[in-house]
Amino acid sequence: MQLWVGLGNPGATYALNRHNVGFMAVDAIAAVHGFDPWKKQFQGWSTTGRIGNDRILLLKPATFMNESGRAVGEAMRFFKLDVGDVTLFHDELDLDPARVKVKVGGGTAGHNGLRSTEAHIGNAYRRVRIGIGHPGHKDRVLGHVLGNYAKAEIDDLSDMLGAIAGEADWLARKDDARFMSEVALRLAR
Repeated sequence: MQLWVGLGNPGATYALNRHNVGFMAVDAIAAVHGFDPWKKQFQGWSTTGRIGNDRILLLKPATFMNESGRAVGEAMRFFKLDVGDVTLFHDELDLDPARVKVKVGGGTAGHNGLRSTEAHIGNAYRRVRIGIGHPGHKDRVLGHVLGNYAKAEIDDLSDMLGAIAGEADWLARKDDARFMSEVALRLAR
């Protein structure tokens, strides 16, 4: 089993925030791959399903971003998973909007969801970094991250989420390079 976690904040108020793009990504994966209905579990919402031959638990922590690691750690311990079985989907200021990159380990770059996860399970998990772009000045970062996607951005957001979900089989196989390449090819069309 693999544990794929979308980072975000619970509640309708935050649903379209750029900071919630991790939630959006796992929602898209669950929909495209016909996962079970979401249920309350592990201090959040979870669903299970298969992508190819791989069993995947999707998790959306309900602990708010700053405490995401509690939910991740609980699910990981329940299924006796290693940190290498965990993938986090999260917003990334340092990537242009709709760019998707994958890496294992690294710093938190001030991201509270990553910081909390690192505190609970270490930092050797895989990250699917979803670009939201930088607003240009550090004083505008908070408003940008917690701001909603603009109407003009929704089509690009939908295309990107569809590409992530459509190419998730490569992630399940742990072929990160192929996943990034196929997502980029879909978005270039």
